[in-house]
Amino acid sequence: MKKIYLFSITICIGILAGVFLAFSPQSENDSKLFTKSKLIQNGSPIIGDPSAQITILEWGDYQCTFCHNFHQSTLNTLKHEFIEKGKVKLIFKDFPLNGPDSVLAAEATHCAQDQEKYWQYHDELYKNWGGENTGWVTRDSLDTFAKTVGIDLVQFNTCLDVHKYKERVNQMHDSGTELGIDATPYFLIFNNEKIIKIRGNQPLEVFLKSIDEL
Repeated sequence: MKKIYLFSITICIGILAGVFLAFSPQSENDSKLFTKSKLIQNGSPIIGDPSAQITILEWGDYQCTFCHNFHQSTLNTLKHEFIEKGKVKLIFKDFPLNGPDSVLAAEATHCAQDQEKYWQYHDELYKNWGGENTGWVTRDSLDTFAKTVGIDLVQFNTCLDVHKYKERVNQMHDSGTELGIDATPYFLIFNNEKIIKIRGNQPLEVFLKSIDEL
């Protein structure tokens, strides 16, 4: 009984920590950096109703363990309950922390978008996630993922060969650093009046509380 009690306390502390991070007050400098147009600029194609009043902006890395966990669990609930119902829209920005392979995977998603397959490719990367810096991101594996989602490989590989989107990926990382992003996943949930920060793959309850607050 004592072990169950202590386990329950641990869960509660974890949720409260997430809520604290989410609802920490914004400084004056933050309000200047966190403008809606700047946050959305150069992000992924929008999932959901573009006119939805609430936006979830995720900063992620395709090799990140906790990003993978979020995409395999919490995101599915958020899509079903909020995004598909037009209440929330989702945007993804690259924040590659795990070296060149993460940058290359991010580049590949934008090459996929040249064929209007960004989210299909994005999801395929997380579906085939193989750990952090384990060597699963290669040109061969990226080609395999492209075939799976129906991408023309000649166009896709030409895009990767010239690193068409490498600068864009690096710019997203730099802009995230400027905004104080220091981990993945990192979420900014906002409307026209308020921005809530969530650091890490917090429990679903933290996201629900944030959306409810907005």
